[in-house]
Amino acid sequence: MLNYIWAFMILIGVVYGAFTGKMAEVTNAALDSAGDAVSLCITMIGVMALWVGLMEIAQKSGLIAKLTKGIQPFISFLFPRIPKGHPAREYIATNLIANVLGLGWACTPAGLKAMEELAKLEAERGNPAYLPEQQGIRGAGARVASNEMCTFLILNISSLQLIPVNMIAYRSQYGSVNPAGIIAPAILATFVSTLTAVVYCKGKDRRWSK
Repeated sequence: MLNYIWAFMILIGVVYGAFTGKMAEVTNAALDSAGDAVSLCITMIGVMALWVGLMEIAQKSGLIAKLTKGIQPFISFLFPRIPKGHPAREYIATNLIANVLGLGWACTPAGLKAMEELAKLEAERGNPAYLPEQQGIRGAGARVASNEMCTFLILNISSLQLIPVNMIAYRSQYGSVNPAGIIAPAILATFVSTLTAVVYCKGKDRRWSK
């Protein structure tokens, strides 16, 4: 759907430029935007390389393991039906830690692995939608997201961030005088969104349990 929206916007711009005699401006804007996109990508690569490197150092030093262990009570609170020691818990914790540090791109692999482990957990529980013998009959599209999957997804969307790395990089790229000035508002906004997500998920979880 997003591709169609972008295509429609581009088409409208080209048609408007043709009818108003401003095709030269449209062409120049397209070329300038292409150059800005390349510059932004280079900036983002540098920023992400720095933070992913720091994340790797934190992992090698054992800091990530300590943080993962430290938030296990929070994981148990949000996901009480995931058994202790299950691989999904570690991937969920890693994903949440990366999100809190503002490493949106770096947290994606852990998030995907968490979803895979949650799917395996549903198969272990005997959920028909996740049993291999049912896939040929019902198809992959027949799968229904489990309660834990929905909670994990909502928590990712709310995404508490202490350091909004991406936004800082964008502001720096486009000439902000104080790129890090977004930190305090971002913490407040994401704290409220995450708190709302937790309350919502626990309310739905309680209703689902009944």
